Amino acid sequence: MPAPQLNARIVRRVEITPELIILHVAPEGWELPDFTPGQFAVLGLPGAAPRHPLSDPEETPPDPDKLIRRSYSIASGSVAREFLEFYVTLVRSGELTPRLFALNEGDRVWLGPKITGSFTLDAVPPESHLVLVATGTGLAPYMSMLRSGLLENSARHVAVLLGARHSWDLGYRGELSTLARRFPRFCFEPTVSRPAEELVPWKGHVGYVQDLWRRGVVAERWGFEPSPADTHVLLCGNPAMIEDMTKILVEQGFKEHKKRDPGQIHAEKYW
Repeated sequence: MPAPQLNARIVRRVEITPELIILHVAPEGWELPDFTPGQFAVLGLPGAAPRHPLSDPEETPPDPDKLIRRSYSIASGSVAREFLEFYVTLVRSGELTPRLFALNEGDRVWLGPKITGSFTLDAVPPESHLVLVATGTGLAPYMSMLRSGLLENSARHVAVLLGARHSWDLGYRGELSTLARRFPRFCFEPTVSRPAEELVPWKGHVGYVQDLWRRGVVAERWGFEPSPADTHVLLCGNPAMIEDMTKILVEQGFKEHKKRDPGQIHAEKYW
């Protein structure tokens, strides 16, 4: 059976590093549906699509006519409807990302017509402050939220804690730094875990995002201690980070959110 028709096109490709890219994917002949910031869409390419040179060889090549599909959080705002933005890291042994990395502007790709996901702010009271914690491309859903008017609520404090191995892996750093200058109740706190490998001495935070929370960086920036009574915490990215942060937060009185048992900790694991 032939693979579904490729129904979208890469209209922009930005290489942050050789293993980290931003893709703008525009539908061809159909309109993007409405979506809520924090949700994800599905991208796909046939097994016959070429792989990027940096990827590992495949031990067993996939069916050339079968579509390889994976879910990716949307980084673009919910108002812009011309394209969807995705923030993608290369998994060298993966099936799809090596093929996505081989794409150039103008190339075609399959974009699932349905957008879904529950990692949104729907369950967060509008008066609650927000701490958005991410590692790597786990930043994507937060970018969608920030680009969709999140900071227009002047009474709400918002913090983004972003962890990466190196400073060059901190995608959207310029945009987030600009937002921090524009909105006094928003702070952006990036940290790198391998500062010794920096080409230019890193003058920012060092360690993991968990360390930023333990050191009270958010409380220092906000001028008050975030608590379960007034703050919700979102966690996205590395499952180990999510596990560590959840443990720390629970010890401080925060509670994991469940549909039938609401809490202040919301998590989205990336693998």
